[in-house]
Amino acid sequence: MTAVETVRGLWELLRPVNAISAAVLTAIGAFVASGIVDAPVAVAAAAGATFFGTGAGNAINDYFDREIDAHNKPDRPIPRNAVSPRLALWYALACFGLAVVFALTLPWLAIAIALFNLLALVSYTQVFKGLPGAGNVVVAYLGGSTFLFGGAAVHTVGPAVVVLFALAALSTISREIIKDVEDVEGDRAEGLNTLPIAIGERPALWIATGVLTLAIVASPAPYLTGDFGPPYLVVLGPAVVYLGYAGWTSFRDPSRGQRHMKYAMFLAALSFVVGRLGVTASAFG
Repeated sequence: MTAVETVRGLWELLRPVNAISAAVLTAIGAFVASGIVDAPVAVAAAAGATFFGTGAGNAINDYFDREIDAHNKPDRPIPRNAVSPRLALWYALACFGLAVVFALTLPWLAIAIALFNLLALVSYTQVFKGLPGAGNVVVAYLGGSTFLFGGAAVHTVGPAVVVLFALAALSTISREIIKDVEDVEGDRAEGLNTLPIAIGERPALWIATGVLTLAIVASPAPYLTGDFGPPYLVVLGPAVVYLGYAGWTSFRDPSRGQRHMKYAMFLAALSFVVGRLGVTASAFG
């Protein structure tokens, strides 16, 4: 492998789209928490910690999953020999170190969340991934906690941020179960006992649908509690419809369904931004 291919492989190990998305969600959490963000350095540090922490988790996951990926995803950097397992491990540790450096500049609650998340990322593949449903819950918490982390970075973890965390976590549980259905053949070959393998693909999809329905039903809570006004509902409505469509699509095509769900979750996050903008505009009106 050439140096260029190795550098490209290292970049791919981060899964940059996922890492950047997580950093953006952290910034959204900070914005939803405080309205007009008056601590840009803290928000940037939190986003940086999230980017490198997420990237490190992705790299360490690829390191431990290299045999599974050789079957399920042979184009990943390690299976195609762009990056050696040893280099991937050291790369993950370096990214973890950068995440810690950024996190240590933040308030104590944000530091606590960051350290807990790093431990969860490290233990996910070796401890939780093969347990039916447990790995899905860990990933869901990690996804939703980006909003908590953003709020904690600006000293504000209010009701709106907690609701956003809960909705993101529930939606992510559903999406992760659907992804497990998509990967069931390779996971079974490697001896993993994921939820679809333990109870069957169809029952697992129904559980995913039930969890997603719970998220949809709870989504108007910030409006009902008076935290956000009508602008929140204007954007939330299409997001809810899209989430429902993603869940329905999953029964016919799990791969397509989970991709739709990812986009729908971003639209739902946007509704919280619009909700906070509406509150801010009212305060200045």
